[in-house]
Amino acid sequence: MVTVDKIPPYDVEAIREDFPVLHQEHHSGVPLVFLDNAASSQKPIAVIEAMNDYYRKYHANVHRGIHKLSEQATEAYEGARRKVRKFINASSHREVIYTRGTTEGINLVAQTWGRANLGHGDVLLTTVMEHHANIVPWQILAAEKGFTIQYVPMLPDGTLDMDAYKQMLHDNPVKLVAAVHASNVLGTVNPVQEMARLAHEAGALILIDGAQSVPHMLVDVQALDCDFFVFSGHKMAGPTGIGILYSKRDVLESMPPFMGGGDMISNVSFEGSTW
Repeated sequence: MVTVDKIPPYDVEAIREDFPVLHQEHHSGVPLVFLDNAASSQKPIAVIEAMNDYYRKYHANVHRGIHKLSEQATEAYEGARRKVRKFINASSHREVIYTRGTTEGINLVAQTWGRANLGHGDVLLTTVMEHHANIVPWQILAAEKGFTIQYVPMLPDGTLDMDAYKQMLHDNPVKLVAAVHASNVLGTVNPVQEMARLAHEAGALILIDGAQSVPHMLVDVQALDCDFFVFSGHKMAGPTGIGILYSKRDVLESMPPFMGGGDMISNVSFEGSTW
């Protein structure tokens, strides 16, 4: 049992030392304090050095060569994927897809699964506390495909109205629920495990925006039983321009390609290609 007097002190100075950007003064004699981490976090020296080490020692195309540098780069690339799998407890590294961030992850799902499965008469259920990145992609697709978007309201205390959520699932032909895990404005943590269970009982899939949750709490995608889970690296001390889409393997296998190119094909000819 851990008692209060045995908990080690929070060493602010030691943590600040890990972040080179904080080794400067905001004004004369006043150290820089950065509190905008919900938008984008600063990068610790370990991340900066790892990136520099890659460019200095083993930069090469991954999966594209049999020479030493390509093999090293590929191992690092796939090693990171395996670490992410363990971090979110996906059942397989093949369920971990690299993206450029949360926004691209949501757009990827919209333009692949959404384009193939949402149409006239269908309903997509989201909430009034969503980031624009989990609203606009669906609005663009809805204008083209003809499905309806409905928004689950909040209660006065800033939590999601779960009674309304249950009723909306019951009353409408919902195909997909797209919901934020933790609000970037309110800090509200939604009961996404229960939301996933209710969505599945209604015959719908669920996408969870975890941009604000993964950096601050343990996330187990298998326990949540979500169909899609998206988050970014830059909000959790990682580099800008990287992100993760998790999805169940059977769902991924049913989705059409998002982008065509050299690393997603099985065979290419002038008559057609397979992937």
